[in-house]
Amino acid sequence: MKFFIDTASLDEIQEAHDLGVLDGVTTNPTLCYREGVEDFEGHIAKICDIVDGDVSAEVIGTEYEDIVAEARNLVKIADNVVVKVPLIKDGIKAIKTLSNEGIRINCTLCFSPTQALIAAKAGATYISPFIGRVDDISTDGMQLIEDIVQIYDNYDLDTEILAASIRHPHHVLDAARLGADVATMPFEVIEKLLEHPLTDRGLERFLNDWDQLQENLKAAE
Repeated sequence: MKFFIDTASLDEIQEAHDLGVLDGVTTNPTLCYREGVEDFEGHIAKICDIVDGDVSAEVIGTEYEDIVAEARNLVKIADNVVVKVPLIKDGIKAIKTLSNEGIRINCTLCFSPTQALIAAKAGATYISPFIGRVDDISTDGMQLIEDIVQIYDNYDLDTEILAASIRHPHHVLDAARLGADVATMPFEVIEKLLEHPLTDRGLERFLNDWDQLQENLKAAE
């Protein structure tokens, strides 16, 4: 499974990159707004300088012509830019056009298996089912992942399943079990993947025992 970080924070991206396990970045207008980004394209360029993997940058337009024009402009920023396009009628039309031009697309705001199927048929590189938001309306986000995995496997579709709207480590674990290709998550979730109380206790005991060993050696001198 590939690990993407879902943020517009350069500091978080750098720290995740320094861990050595970061495969890409996803951003959106909300994340950029929270970071106070004023120069969107310049900010995406900075992210691409940090990360070798795919960096998803989202279009703002909702009409076919606007989506296509924005996408063609975004991919000029860097070779690793992937264009995020919303899963709407004009978005699907744009995905078909752009994918035929060799432009890679992350089709976002997916909430059903049939949406995922049509996005794959249009040529999306990634499909982003929002599992956390599905859970929020008392539906099973992991069932959505499972259904998409089965459909894509049935027809040998190349679109990668990018589990999005991840809220906690169990989302990552379940998505990995079901065969999602990518998980994109906030930095705090990446940190939580490392945490376990037994690890903390074990390390504390090892260090305490080491200190005691050194004291015993000194006393024996």
